[in-house]
Amino acid sequence: MVKLTGTRHVLGHRLWSKDFPAPTAHLSVPIVIVGGGVTGLSAARQLHRKGHDDFLLLEMEDHVGGNASNGENTYTKYPLGAHYLPLPNREDHELIAFLKESKILKEEDQTGLLNFDETQIVFAPNERIYYRNAWHEGLIPKSELSANDEAQFAAFFQQMEYYRSQKTAGKYWFDIPLKNVIWVNENRALDQMTMREWMEKQWSSSKLFAYVDYCCRDDFGLGIDYVSAYAGIHYFAARKKNAQPEYEDGVLTWPEGNARLVRHFHSYVKDKTKVNHIVYEVKIKVGGVELWVFDAQKNQSLIIHAQKVIMTTPQFVNAYLFDSHKKYARSFHYAPWLLATLVVSELKDNETYPLCWDNVLYESDGLGYIYDQHQHLNQVSTPKVITYYHSFSSDNCKRDRRLLYQKPAEYWQQKVFNELKKAHPTIEQVTESMTIHRLGHGMISPKPGFITGQARRNAAQTMENRIYFAHTDLSGISIFEEAFHQGIDVVNQLLS
Repeated sequence: MVKLTGTRHVLGHRLWSKDFPAPTAHLSVPIVIVGGGVTGLSAARQLHRKGHDDFLLLEMEDHVGGNASNGENTYTKYPLGAHYLPLPNREDHELIAFLKESKILKEEDQTGLLNFDETQIVFAPNERIYYRNAWHEGLIPKSELSANDEAQFAAFFQQMEYYRSQKTAGKYWFDIPLKNVIWVNENRALDQMTMREWMEKQWSSSKLFAYVDYCCRDDFGLGIDYVSAYAGIHYFAARKKNAQPEYEDGVLTWPEGNARLVRHFHSYVKDKTKVNHIVYEVKIKVGGVELWVFDAQKNQSLIIHAQKVIMTTPQFVNAYLFDSHKKYARSFHYAPWLLATLVVSELKDNETYPLCWDNVLYESDGLGYIYDQHQHLNQVSTPKVITYYHSFSSDNCKRDRRLLYQKPAEYWQQKVFNELKKAHPTIEQVTESMTIHRLGHGMISPKPGFITGQARRNAAQTMENRIYFAHTDLSGISIFEEAFHQGIDVVNQLLS
């Protein structure tokens, strides 16, 4: 049995024609947040923290969370997008406060080190890679490296350590959130070339290139041929590795992925959220903003009058709401993603290394799969549930997006099977069900020149102190921390 799910792209595409019924109702509220992803939820939390609880959040989907959503079946919850959070940098006090508030992070001990709830840090064994008919520990098949490979990996990681610590005037060249970065000539230059172009100046190991390409596809949707060298290095250098030694290689993760983090925002938007609502017109008026909104559940439109509006929608949406954003949106590239969650009666392989949380197939079209029950305290689970990830890494995201939506469920089902058969020959026979989830605009993909370019800065400009913009695509790096800080910063800007 195969089931096809995804974001409500058909409803979203109605923004092109705006064939919505005329408004029949009016509503007034001081502040409206448009978009219920992590940025919008973080903005709601910050409004509450600042004593402003008279707001309304609008979301097109039937739930909040955006790319940090989840599904659930008989056996477990499973992610429908982002599925982990790396341990925070010690300087990220806002995120650390949120993790404490969410009971993920305990109070510091007497040494001042961060003390996590260990049940929320990925259990061992956490990663393996399938290479030449065998599973290997970690994401690098170390036993298969030549002396030259080993030397190049060592040199690469030494270079990343250099960039990780590099500062000018007390500010890092690579940091999270990106707003904290100091831009000097060297890191500006890195943003003008692809990661492959930069790597080819120093290294030649095919295994090193394959590893870095996997890392870039994992965080940006596009691989080393398409993302900037600054973005590629940022993946390794922006996280400062300053947790306790025993947590060094860990990440925070849950069966439902980052939907667990979304759950901690719910108290801030309870009774303040309208799902199934899409904004299709935004008009600045004397004394406020007028939002024309379609209620997809009731099939009717209304006008919401607000004093201030926070748009946490991506630029491919804003281009249909603001004429000035049409030209900016051309510079924003979003990689499509496909996720497939399989329920399998068994998961046989050659047992060269045990089943892990993250299971990667070397130089595969896909990124491998997550074992969704890995964090269950009951470690013996039958059937098993896994979620396979595939990013469309190419020079034409628009073409790949069309392909994602045009091909039927059976086409993608067979593609997933063909990938997984490399490591699990009987996967097709033991699969009881498959749910395929499509994300047409999975994440912002920072191509050369984008992060240091003007388009994202222009798109972030406030309109007449009435309309404010926030989204991970305005930072250029689509990670939880950026979305979280975008929400905080836009509220601070609005209230100032």
